[in-house]
Amino acid sequence: MLQLPRGLAAVLVVGCTLGLSGCSWFESQTKGKEERDATYQERPIDQIYSDAWKKVNNGDWADAAKQFAEVERQHPYSVWARRASLMSAYCFYQGNKYTEAVSAADNYISLHPGSKEVAYAFYLKAVSLYEQIVDVERDQSNTEAALVALQDVVQRFPESEYARDATLKIDLTLDHLAGKQMEVGRYYLNKGDYIGAINRFRTVVEQYQKTTQIAEALERLTEAYFSLGLTKEAQTAAAVLGHNYPGSPWYQDAYAILQKKKLQPEEDKGSWISRAFDKIL
Repeated sequence: MLQLPRGLAAVLVVGCTLGLSGCSWFESQTKGKEERDATYQERPIDQIYSDAWKKVNNGDWADAAKQFAEVERQHPYSVWARRASLMSAYCFYQGNKYTEAVSAADNYISLHPGSKEVAYAFYLKAVSLYEQIVDVERDQSNTEAALVALQDVVQRFPESEYARDATLKIDLTLDHLAGKQMEVGRYYLNKGDYIGAINRFRTVVEQYQKTTQIAEALERLTEAYFSLGLTKEAQTAAAVLGHNYPGSPWYQDAYAILQKKKLQPEEDKGSWISRAFDKIL
C-alpha cells in the first residue's frame, strides 16, 4: 500500500482537525445554496473533509475519494480544496482506480504547480500509470506513459524521496518495453521474417542496453543473420555476446549456431553491433 509521506500526511490531517472557530465562517459561505446533486448535498466544508477522513480510516477508498472531490467541487476557492484534491488522487490510487487517480493528480498539478506537495502529485500519477502495465503480449501504451511519468519525477525532483523509487521502477519499465520488442522479434523469427526480427532485436540493443534482454537479443541476432547468410554479422553478434556475457547459456546457443558452418565468433568493429556496445560499455 502506498503511504502518504509523513510531512504531507501531517499537513493534510491538520486540515481535518481544525477547531470550530472556522466552522461558522465556512457554514456562512454555504447558506442559501441549492443542492448540486442527489448524492452529495452542500455541507459545511469541515464536515465534508471530516467525513472523508472517516472513510479513509475505514479503508473505504472509493467513497473517500468522492468526498474529497466534493470539497473541491463545492468550495473550490478554499485552502482545503488544494489538500482535498491531492487526497482524492491518493484515495483513488489506494482503491485501485488508477485512471481516476491519474486524472485527479493531473488536475492537482495543473491547478497547483508551485505547491510543496506537487512532487507527490507527480509521483502518484507515475505509480498509477505503472500499476496499469500489462503483459508484453498486449499494447504497451500504458507502459510508455508510465516511463515518461517516472522519468518526469526523477528529472523534476531528483532530491525528493520519490526519485529513488521512481528510478527503480524506470529500470523495470524499460525491461518490460524491451521484453515487448523481444516477443515480437521472436514471432518474426519463427515465421522466417528475418529482417523484421533483426529490426526488433536491434531496437533492444540500441535502446534498452541495460535491461536483462540484451543477451538473448544478441543470440537472436546471431540466429537471424546466420539464417540470412550474413555470417560476418552473425559472428560479430556472437563475439560481442561472448565478450560481455561469456557464461550465458545464450552465448552457448550462439556458438553452437556458428559451429554448424565451423565458424568462430569474430567481431567486426565496423558493425553496428560493435559500435552500439562501444557506446554503452
